[in-house]
Amino acid sequence: MPAFILATIAALAAAAHVAPAHAQLQFPIQLFRSNALPDAVEFGSRIENNDLEAARDWLERGLDPDFVGDRIGTGLMIAAWQGNVQMMALFVAKGADVNRMNALGEQALMHAAWRGNLEAVQWLLAKGATPNRSNKQWTALHYAAFSGKDDVVRVLVARGADLDARSPNGSTPLMMAVYEGQESTVKQLVRLGADRKLTNDAGEGAMEWAFKHEQVPIARALGGMEEFAAAASRPKADWAPTVRSQPVTATPPTEQMAAPKPAPDPNAETRAQIAELTRIRNTLKSRGSTRASRRCATGWPSRAATSAGPRRSRSRPAARRPPSSARATSRPRTRPGNRPAQPRPSTVRTPLTSACRSKGLVM
Repeated sequence: MPAFILATIAALAAAAHVAPAHAQLQFPIQLFRSNALPDAVEFGSRIENNDLEAARDWLERGLDPDFVGDRIGTGLMIAAWQGNVQMMALFVAKGADVNRMNALGEQALMHAAWRGNLEAVQWLLAKGATPNRSNKQWTALHYAAFSGKDDVVRVLVARGADLDARSPNGSTPLMMAVYEGQESTVKQLVRLGADRKLTNDAGEGAMEWAFKHEQVPIARALGGMEEFAAAASRPKADWAPTVRSQPVTATPPTEQMAAPKPAPDPNAETRAQIAELTRIRNTLKSRGSTRASRRCATGWPSRAATSAGPRRSRSRPAARRPPSSARATSRPRTRPGNRPAQPRPSTVRTPLTSACRSKGLVM
């Protein structure tokens, strides 16, 4: 048999043995990946994109039905936010709690009310979601009034929602509708019987908020002509400054706090002098005056100035001769050749050293 045929048969046999081994290597990896449960980020992303098959697969493999995603909350809360009733039914069928709260104290009913998902609101109420809460907490009616969802407001009130429920700061749903300028919602709440006289913990009510935010039509809807006229006659300075709601950011509150001011540097002046000295030295060095720069730094005079001594101006007036009485008591004059040597000045101020001294750079 020719050699090339034998080589071909050997290559085919080797490939036949390698292929099953490669498949056996890949199969456990694929099996491991398919059995892995999601983390919070993957869970939140897939549920927000309404991936019903992924949710069903995770739940069948033992995922907690109240598993919390990275942003909104549990799968039921995310589905309520999206208005996906089929997804909501899947999580509730696996044991999800319809009244569970997220880290901000919000429930699935509140998410559905905020987004105006009327079908989801009705489905949650039918499954046992409670519209009222105790101990001054936000309710679904607060959220619906704040976002101006009139149809959700009507359904919630019909199912027993408290029209005058108090938030943590004592605000009512009517006040929240006034705050956001939801005129139609304000009128609906007034018709349904909301109390217009209530105030929050800061002593402000719906009428005060209407004038503070310059919502004149809402102010007219809140009271009669006499009450409106009395409030309108008050000076604008009586109303507190307007503060509007701001979009939520991803920055934690601790990072949004202003950083403390640094303590004053006691050596700031010295550092400034050193910086100025360095600047002068660099300037002189760039002009070729390295020796003058060194004198500026040390305060020593130039050789020419110290050897020549101080110069006297020719315009300087001559000293007066003392009178004869003082001349007699003074010490005897010496001859020019025997005149004692005058002490030389320790430092002669040249223009360069004078400039340095004026800046406080010669120590």
